[in-house]
Amino acid sequence: MAGFLELQNVAKSFGEARVLDGVCLTVEEGETLALLGPSGSGKTTILRLLAGFEAPDSGSIHVGSQDIVPLRPADRGFGMVFQHYALFPHLTVGENVAFGLESQGHPSGDIASRVAEVLGLVDLAGFEPRRVSRISGGQQQRVALARALAPKPRLLLLDEPLSNLDPTLRERTRRELRAAIQKVGITTVLVTHEQDEAFHVGDRVALLNDGHLEQVGQGEELYDHPASRFVATFVGRASVLEGRVESEDSVRLALDPLWPVEGAAEFEQGARVDIVVRPESLRVVNAEDSGVVAGEVIERRYAGHLTFLNVRTEDGGELEIASDAAKEGDRVGVSLKGEGPPPLLFAAEGTGARG
Repeated sequence: MAGFLELQNVAKSFGEARVLDGVCLTVEEGETLALLGPSGSGKTTILRLLAGFEAPDSGSIHVGSQDIVPLRPADRGFGMVFQHYALFPHLTVGENVAFGLESQGHPSGDIASRVAEVLGLVDLAGFEPRRVSRISGGQQQRVALARALAPKPRLLLLDEPLSNLDPTLRERTRRELRAAIQKVGITTVLVTHEQDEAFHVGDRVALLNDGHLEQVGQGEELYDHPASRFVATFVGRASVLEGRVESEDSVRLALDPLWPVEGAAEFEQGARVDIVVRPESLRVVNAEDSGVVAGEVIERRYAGHLTFLNVRTEDGGELEIASDAAKEGDRVGVSLKGEGPPPLLFAAEGTGARG
């Protein structure tokens, strides 16, 4: 069954640069989809195509049964919250929220009641007379959201809406943003480069890389069952080791230790593979123990509930371990813990598909 929002084989280039290459996406009615990816991955271009600021070179974009590509931005019936909110500093909160309604010619009585309604939805009831310059950054973000929601749009577009907030305020505001979107039940597309924001606000996450859609799913799915080496290394923390498949359940690392790895049976014996392993799946042991990767701790980093060690291996690579069992300068061994997410295997870069 078709979704509420459908992108089919959407491509876009700017000059010689191919920014989107055959992207297909479906967003269900009432769902929040987070577009995540590194700079230049194409996520902002998708948002601009949806908003009508750009047109695709090929492919189609539908909302319901309607092809929206020929429509002007003002005729699409979408709401948008920009990265820097684009609020009018000389107007009050109420006047900012009412701006779009006034431009549509709504009666003043209807405007006042709708402004009060949407400010209540974002927990800013009674803020109408306040100046936007006199409220916090998080409150300004919610005013921008209320202004976007006031005309009752059929789709909400969010362009890095929390990027200019400090980390503490950003965490609280994204909870408020998620709650407001759920309360309204509006279909939403969010662009962000922050994984925490994508996983917290989005019902699903679409991960883009170099104009291609790598994977779409819930955060746990992308972390536990990544569809590609890029997804495995981009989502969360991970280290990559090189090796060759020795048997259906073991891999011989380039540094010689033999590690048990589930999934080796999917490759031919002797196939070159990359082993992607999470920090919480590794442990620090004696460097002279058998079956370990030896190296030197080059960094010890305290991160609140966890401490991370960066170990430089003898071939110049680096491993990240969730452990406080060593200090900088120590020579240590690294082995699999036997618990936590199992290592993931992918065909070594340049060798093609799985064997």
